[in-house]
Amino acid sequence: MLNRRRSNRRRAAAVRRWPLPPIPWRRAGIVAGGLLVVLGAAAALLLFLNQPIERIRVDGQFQHLTALDVEKAVRAQLHGAGLVSVRLAEVRRAIRALPWVESAAVQRNWPRGLAVQVLEQQALARWNDTDLINAHGEVFASSAHFVPPELPQLAGPNGSAPEVVARYLALQGRVVEAGLRLVALHLDARGAWDLRLDNGIAVRFGRKQVDERCARFLNVALRMISQRAADIDYVDMRYTNGFAVGWRSGATRLAGGSDASRGNAAGKGNADG
Repeated sequence: MLNRRRSNRRRAAAVRRWPLPPIPWRRAGIVAGGLLVVLGAAAALLLFLNQPIERIRVDGQFQHLTALDVEKAVRAQLHGAGLVSVRLAEVRRAIRALPWVESAAVQRNWPRGLAVQVLEQQALARWNDTDLINAHGEVFASSAHFVPPELPQLAGPNGSAPEVVARYLALQGRVVEAGLRLVALHLDARGAWDLRLDNGIAVRFGRKQVDERCARFLNVALRMISQRAADIDYVDMRYTNGFAVGWRSGATRLAGGSDASRGNAAGKGNADG
């Protein structure tokens, strides 16, 4: 019996010499092993999903752009990237840089494609002879090779495009109602406005009280212009309470006089810029 007890004590001492790891460390090892398994599975899934991009679908209604132009811009940004690793923001920027593109959306189209939606610009007018402009006052297609000839000509200093477009839109509807068309609107560096109608008549607004003068033009002068367009050379709205009309007959002969003497004044006051 004594020997048996001594043998048990020796076995207990041996067990005490090789203690088990503390419980927290055992849990940490299990968690780490689980994370490695999850990360390995995620990497494998990512590798599986990151397939080469084989198809690019381009949707949109185009007049001045083609789907092939868009696809070329997309492929130039891939650089061998797969469907997961492709940088969609860079692809969108490349498409937006194309002339006539207003907006673009790019999405992954599983398993091996991209879906591209493009909205083409709608040109409202020519801008400063070389560019085009839309109804939001955004200039695009710098030095455009193709400019629709029917577009009106808008012009102004740098940064003035939204203001010029807003005034054009405010005038054009009423001009069309009178049976005419506004073909040019110009804002110069001093802030003076003038326009030209499709019958060749020039209208000067100057740089003071422009809103009031435009209203007077639409409500009063435009009626006279539509009735006697063949006889009128220009209309000068730069008067306090009216406007002056320069008639085609004798306009060259009277060009050297003052504004009030060049034509018949249909109001009071002096032209004041």
